Amino acid sequence: MNPKLIFTFFFSVFFSFGFAQIKEQDTIQTQRKYEPNFMVGFDLLNAGIGVFSDRKLFQGFVSSRITKNIHGVADVGFEKNIYQKNGYDASVNGPFLKLGAFYMLANDRENEMNGFYAGGKVGGSFYQQEYKAVPVRGFGGSATSISFPGTSQSSYWIEGTVGGRVQLFQSPFYIDVTVQPKYLVFSTTQDEIQPMIVPGFGKSSAKFNMGFSWNIAYQF
Repeated sequence: MNPKLIFTFFFSVFFSFGFAQIKEQDTIQTQRKYEPNFMVGFDLLNAGIGVFSDRKLFQGFVSSRITKNIHGVADVGFEKNIYQKNGYDASVNGPFLKLGAFYMLANDRENEMNGFYAGGKVGGSFYQQEYKAVPVRGFGGSATSISFPGTSQSSYWIEGTVGGRVQLFQSPFYIDVTVQPKYLVFSTTQDEIQPMIVPGFGKSSAKFNMGFSWNIAYQF
């Protein structure tokens, strides 16, 4: 038998088999339906409260489902605030970032994005701080105050996340509500003065704090 004809035959069979496999894979990919995985949200609660208070807080989040019940999440925002208490007069402003994940504890069978979840994050802020008045003990025990120029500072914390989300009718929009217990781990200081406020953390006169958010989110 002619070797050339044998080679041509086997090559034709191999090519036909490979083309059929590629066509089958393309058909499977075409039939596979895209499932929304990302969600972007904005905190309306704190943004609205800022209209009536000294604290101006604007923050949002991006989350992505990593496994069936585990979601990665990143929060980013900006805060401007003042602290006037116990003789202190301080002001801060700057951005912050929080990274973490949460686990869906319970969800809806018809929509796995609906449900309750819990998780944790690590946060950090790099901000401008100014002390217009810091109380000190003056001559003879009298109370007085001194001021310090504005400086750049940074703070870091950890926080828990407990929340829930629900879809608005059949739209891609969701309501996402969270409670965030926080613990301040480390802060740089100006002349050994602990910061009174940390953007993204809140008032830091104590190591523990509690945050809340009410977000409107969009899934895509």
